[in-house]
Order: sequence, then structure tokens, then C-alpha cells
Amino acid sequence: QVTLVESGGGLVQFGGSLRLTCVASGSIFRINHMGWYRQVPGKERELVAHITSGGATNYADFVKGRFTIYRDNAKNTVYLLMNSLKSEDTADYYCSYKDWSGDWWGKGTLVTVSS
Repeated sequence: QVTLVESGGGLVQFGGSLRLTCVASGSIFRINHMGWYRQVPGKERELVAHITSGGATNYADFVKGRFTIYRDNAKNTVYLLMNSLKSEDTADYYCSYKDWSGDWWGKGTLVTVSS
């Protein structure tokens, strides 16, 4: 069992920055994948960025060059640094964790970008 707790969401102006944090606890395996997804009402949840325990990353095209995902394995924590935020980045952001035994989700943190 893995518990994920996100923090760092909030209200930010267009062009501003935020950093989201996700702390994982429980049965954390050394080899795992963590990521950030987002969802707006009426739409499916979509991948924002993903990072392996080895540090390999991939990003959705709509955040490339603006967002950076990184992690601290010693703290079982993954971060999402979001720069140059746009109104369309407004969403609930969810942290995910996956290893050989399953996958888990956090409860989400809301990011609102005001124009």
C-alpha cells in the first residue's frame, strides 16, 4: 500500500510559477515510476510528466519547455516545477506512483491560473 500526498497548488497569475510536491509513503519499492497528471471537469485525466526512479523523464507536448519534473528518491518525493503558466493549465493535478505491485493516486491539488 502506498499513500501519496500532494501540496503546492493554488492561485497564480498568468505567466507565473508554482512548484507542486508529492510525498509517497508506505511500501515504496526502489524501482518505480512517479508522475503528474491533470484533469479538468468533463475531460479525461491526462499525463503531464513522468519520471522513473532512475531519473528518465517524459513530458506532454503542451508542457515541454515550461514544466520540469524531478525527484528526491531519499525522500520518496517528486516535484513538478511549473513556469510560464497559462490559463489552460488550470486543473486538478494528481500525483501517481507505480511499481510492479500496482499503481496509486493522490487526492489531487488544484492549480488555478488567472488571466
